[in-house]
Amino acid sequence: MNTLLLLEDDFSLVDGLVYSLKKNDFSVEVARTVQDALALLPEIERFDLLILDVTLPDGTGFDVCEAVRRQNVTIPILFLTASDEEVNVIRGLDCGGDDYITKPFKLGELCSRIRALLRRAGVSKSEKTTSIECGDIFIDLLGNRATLKGKALDLTSAEYRLLCLLVRNANRVVTRAIILNELWDDAGNFVDDNTLSVYVRRLREKVESDPSHPEHLITIRGFGYQWKEVSV
Repeated sequence: MNTLLLLEDDFSLVDGLVYSLKKNDFSVEVARTVQDALALLPEIERFDLLILDVTLPDGTGFDVCEAVRRQNVTIPILFLTASDEEVNVIRGLDCGGDDYITKPFKLGELCSRIRALLRRAGVSKSEKTTSIECGDIFIDLLGNRATLKGKALDLTSAEYRLLCLLVRNANRVVTRAIILNELWDDAGNFVDDNTLSVYVRRLREKVESDPSHPEHLITIRGFGYQWKEVSV
């Protein structure tokens, strides 16, 4: 689980963000002032990513970003800004920020930006291995290929990402909300609930001997889906 530091003073926004990020398998610690965030500098490397609001009562997120970069820490930094004015964007990137998102924003887009930054930084736990093997499924993460019982699966990009997410969480229930957020790709192409159902059906047709009676990709009604480990 990746650990995030959220610097934000808006109580209503903090509560919603913390709840949603935790539901998406992130661990979140909150600082409500620049001073609080700066006090964490000696232990900043225990965080995988910083989410910094720009405007705080005692300063700006830019101040925190600059302090972090002065320590030569390469942790990814994402700015939350109420304005997408060019001057704010340029200042954020110039002081060492990696990305920004403008309020109001959708949770799915925020999670997509966070995961993209983590992947690029090489700290995403899901990217530390080069392959995944689960029962009769083998996934080559470097080659973006998957095989079932040694036979290559012909998967679309979305089907492949869905398979990876489910297999990584084998024998655990993955909610539809988490899947929808994960399948929102870096290009901003959103996957809605109906489209997800289509992806699940098509993936079943490729991995199940009898898609009407699945052994691998199981529906957990009212929650989401579960990948059952099935051996050859």
